[in-house]
Amino acid sequence: MSDGLRIVEDDASGKAITALIAFHLAEMHRYSPACSVHALPAEKLREPGVTFYAAWMGADLAGCGAIKQLDATHGELKSMRAAPAFRGKGVGEAVLLHLIAEARLRGYTRLSLETGRGEAFEPALGLYRKHGFTDCGPFADYVPDDFSVYLTLRL
Repeated sequence: MSDGLRIVEDDASGKAITALIAFHLAEMHRYSPACSVHALPAEKLREPGVTFYAAWMGADLAGCGAIKQLDATHGELKSMRAAPAFRGKGVGEAVLLHLIAEARLRGYTRLSLETGRGEAFEPALGLYRKHGFTDCGPFADYVPDDFSVYLTLRL
């Protein structure tokens, strides 16, 4: 499915993108305790230091993801989401690989993320681990909690 997928930098303001981000936030609130939801709303994805990418299959939004710069050598993955119609078709993996390549181009030595635990998060955790992410402690401004899983990849 990732053949023909086009991943481009985006300002996170289009109708399809804001709808996918709203869906992502709703899903995070559905499957996570409120104190453990760290997903960013669209306006936060437009802040300096955050670069947002949209994945398109023709005219259809297939997924998205972002990199937040934590410092000169450390980035954080944010808002990784495949659109419902594209789940399980390789879009998430294509976006992840794009973001890892972008992190390397920026000269980062580490790429980290926070996600949840439980059945709803198993596909994402499997994808991250498949590509070398390993468990780590909280980073940046995160604090330990029983729901969050912190992962990092040395680049």
